[in-house]
Amino acid sequence: MFAKTFSRRATLVRTLAAAGLAFLAACAPMPGTIGEAPPVRPGSAVKVALLVPAGSGNSSDELIAANLENAARLAVADLGGAGIDLRVYATAGDPARAAQVAVQAVADGAGIILGPLYAEEANAAGVAVAPSGVNLLAFSNNPTIAGGNVFVLGQTFRNTADRLVRYGLRNGVNNYLVVHGDDLQGQIGSNAIAAAVRTNGGTVAGIQGYPMSQSGILGAAPRIAAAARSGNAGAVFMTAGVNADLPILATALPEAGLGPDAVRYLGLTRWNAVPQALTLPGLQGGLFALPDQQMSAQFEARYTAAYGSAPHPLASLAYDGIAAIGALVARGDSQALGRSALTQAQGFQGTSGIFRLLPDGTNERGLAVAEVRGGQVVVLDPAPRAFGGAGS
Repeated sequence: MFAKTFSRRATLVRTLAAAGLAFLAACAPMPGTIGEAPPVRPGSAVKVALLVPAGSGNSSDELIAANLENAARLAVADLGGAGIDLRVYATAGDPARAAQVAVQAVADGAGIILGPLYAEEANAAGVAVAPSGVNLLAFSNNPTIAGGNVFVLGQTFRNTADRLVRYGLRNGVNNYLVVHGDDLQGQIGSNAIAAAVRTNGGTVAGIQGYPMSQSGILGAAPRIAAAARSGNAGAVFMTAGVNADLPILATALPEAGLGPDAVRYLGLTRWNAVPQALTLPGLQGGLFALPDQQMSAQFEARYTAAYGSAPHPLASLAYDGIAAIGALVARGDSQALGRSALTQAQGFQGTSGIFRLLPDGTNERGLAVAEVRGGQVVVLDPAPRAFGGAGS
């Protein structure tokens, strides 16, 4: 059923179902002096601080913390153990604690920080260590905390929106009605979609919000349908999540006369995260983006073989972080962990395909475009294997 209010933990659950990421409210990073990244000494192992939410007393946090550490250690092992000295710090999911342990990690000699999980934590930790020049790769997809010495590893809404809009424009879909929930994720998602449409040369036919309740969605559906018709929209691009507002929206809009036969639905979230969603009549023919499924399956099999159970959806981000750090350190460059190295154009190979860190602190991941067809996921445009290639 639909939950009207999302708490800090519930927001995480909602986003895991939608995209496998940790998206939480946070203030923008505070301005301040950011030092130069500490140099990497050739022949010496780089100390990497892994910040995990252990110690909060919350079972979900403990599970995620264990999976993040497992994945990071798996990545270190896959690198042959060379060049990485992993140190794990518990944040208890608390921003003040995260800032404290981040400072301690730098005092212990950390050359880079991987984590923490929640956006509020990452914001606090990044500000705390900014003068040291140590960069932080957070397990968040919240763009409001990115910038300065803070990078987010999670797949961003803008990345997804860009991929889908570029595909749509190549296939004759030029006018997009943006439909979003009136919560933080909906608002940021709406902004990301609108920016992607305009940047790529499309037209925003309108922007329609709805209250985050079942009655609110049902009441807004006729208005949304009317806006799509008056704006001559060729697509309705929705921010809705599969375990929250999407099932209601995908039912209410067709009932209001705006079904898949009239307009193409696009989704900002991972519709296959809840398989039952794929059976919704309103989503048939709809498009969403997803990572390279072959690469994702390989990581899941590798993790399961090592630890006896499937990884948490967030575990892959820890592996990706270590893989990127290891690739940079292996070059023997003293500035391997500086901003220019981290933001190299060719990016890195991750557990779900290619990714690269951008100068603004966000990231770009290679994504596939998929269609819901007969209750199944059909990949229409595969995820690119290199940046600058087809589908990127």
